[in-house]
Amino acid sequence: MKKQFMLINLSFLAILFVLMGCGADESEINHEEEHLEVVVTLSVISDIVEQVGGDRVEVEYIVPIGEEPEEYEPVPSDFEKVTDANLLFINGLGIEPWLTSLMDNATDTPYTELTEGIDPITLEGDQEVYDPHAWFDPSLVKTYADNALEHLIELDPEGESVYRDNAENFHAELDQLDEWIREELESVPEGNRLIATSENALVYFGAAYDFDVAGIWPLNAHEEGTPQQISDFVDMLTDRDLPYVFVESTVNPNYMETVSDNAGIPIYDEPLYTDALGDEASGVTSYIDFMEHNVSVITDALGEIE
Repeated sequence: MKKQFMLINLSFLAILFVLMGCGADESEINHEEEHLEVVVTLSVISDIVEQVGGDRVEVEYIVPIGEEPEEYEPVPSDFEKVTDANLLFINGLGIEPWLTSLMDNATDTPYTELTEGIDPITLEGDQEVYDPHAWFDPSLVKTYADNALEHLIELDPEGESVYRDNAENFHAELDQLDEWIREELESVPEGNRLIATSENALVYFGAAYDFDVAGIWPLNAHEEGTPQQISDFVDMLTDRDLPYVFVESTVNPNYMETVSDNAGIPIYDEPLYTDALGDEASGVTSYIDFMEHNVSVITDALGEIE
């Protein structure tokens, strides 16, 4: 009788463990279903959303790494991606000219501009066209994070405390990043404080950290790398005794190679990242990585040799 009782108890425990296991699996599945599906247009700002959303969001971006966002053309999978999403975050300020086509043909998915509330820099010679690369100033990235925070809370009020804690922590990281950047850039002498690139995309960086910036062609140029643009750029560089010029990770280096040959200024051997993060091998897989890499490249190339 005692043996039979023990068998019954063991059977009961076995059933209980099975039920507990099923319950755990079901809870895990439900937790996954609670994730917000968020799509972001650009990789460089997708990480900002991830920093705020944390484990409560699944983030995908549209423009692949290595492609220029202004020149991108959406593919069918992009329409599906946006249609299935709870929310779409865009940079705005004109860097996604293909967005209207995407939204007209894809979905009623709500979207919001992460640059909303930022006072943008206008392009030289055109006061109605804005430079969209506001992410080059960490103090402005706080606005990106705050906009993401507001709209994530609207969709997922139960996650408000998590989102607010994440945003607060990210703000602190951005403050530390800004302080580190300023310390690093002190090594660059006044005469070398010009960042010469193919496309003039570092205007916000220059404004934030007291650098001159110049490109072979301006943003939103109808033509890129024309003989006249290259000639004018070479003439400008002859007045500056720079140790290096730069190429960007998403731009054809041929134009800057021509400039380098004619101006007698070498191209630094590591690219700047301007419009996108890098792949896993690059080590530039987050916004903080992005800024740290660029600042390290700039200081190594233009800083005083100790």
